[in-house]
Amino acid sequence: MSTDAGSLFQPVVLGSLNLPSRLVMAPMTRNFSPGGVPTEQVVEYYRRRAAEGVGLIITEGTTVDHCAANGYPDVPRFHGEDALAGWRKVVDAVHAAGGKFAPQLWHVGNVRRLGTEPDGTVPGYGPMEKRKDDKIIVHGMTKGDIQDVVNAFAQAAKDAKAIGCDAVELHGAHGYLIDQFFWEGTNQRDDEYGGNMDNRGRFAVEIIRAVREAVGPDFPIIFRFSQWKQQDYTARLAPTPELLEQFLTPLSEAGVDIFHCSQRRYWEPEFEGSPLNLAGWTRQITGKPCITVGSVGLDSEFLEYMVKTDKVAETANIDDLLQRLDNNEFDLVALGRVLIVDPAWPAKLREGRFEEVLPYSREALKQLV
Repeated sequence: MSTDAGSLFQPVVLGSLNLPSRLVMAPMTRNFSPGGVPTEQVVEYYRRRAAEGVGLIITEGTTVDHCAANGYPDVPRFHGEDALAGWRKVVDAVHAAGGKFAPQLWHVGNVRRLGTEPDGTVPGYGPMEKRKDDKIIVHGMTKGDIQDVVNAFAQAAKDAKAIGCDAVELHGAHGYLIDQFFWEGTNQRDDEYGGNMDNRGRFAVEIIRAVREAVGPDFPIIFRFSQWKQQDYTARLAPTPELLEQFLTPLSEAGVDIFHCSQRRYWEPEFEGSPLNLAGWTRQITGKPCITVGSVGLDSEFLEYMVKTDKVAETANIDDLLQRLDNNEFDLVALGRVLIVDPAWPAKLREGRFEEVLPYSREALKQLV
């Protein structure tokens, strides 16, 4: 690399969040928490990344306390004494290593399938009912259901603050429940939660407001969103700057402190006529700090590894990323796959050992190191 990476390792203060570096661990589901409880292996997994220079650890998605929140095996939960006790160990370990910690709070919505733990009889929940062979496979949420989920997010955030977390992230991206309310295709409700963009965003706004009330005015709320969803990688939630502003403004006003802007490739301009990526546009529109993410440090995007493949992602130059950071296009940089395969990526970068960074392959997903 020709650009000095020192700016990635400068401390930064974002409201009440004091971070030792600009690096963030992106949330990545790992399926290593049997019964929803993080193990000692999980504690060490997060601790190592903080010890190597990641300023903010954002956990894999953790489910809120709702019967249909989970969609996958061995995903950790953020409710119940046993799970919260496990997360307290993680928080303490990350703090001891010098990092800050935020759980990502998650509800999968209609992605859930019958037979999924912890109660296989519970179908997915979503904005709209879905039936197959006269069986309900997705329960269309009533207003009472919506309030239950809002309350569950608020309680999880309150618990996060109580066990010493430094912030919370709300998962509003990638086709999961909050995101399902955003899209016209998955939300065709005829009440105040459906219709125009403001109504489709109402569910998220109510969650953000409830979380803010639960944690107080100074506890940071991070909101992750995406222009795409896992069901359609070419979809665009807000195809123009004007629509992006209409989408983001109510979320910002409801209490979001930091936006986590999920892209498949961070270097891609979000709109024609401007080099700004999604985080850059979001920062410009809202005036709030933003996290950029998307194939940082690798030469190919994650979608190529969603199927069984022998392909290996090699390390890539990050000069463009550093220039964007130095130009204040965004405030923080989230790392995904490079941290799965190489916990020491930050330390190697800081010490000029970039050629020692390990390549990524699907094999890395089979273990928690």
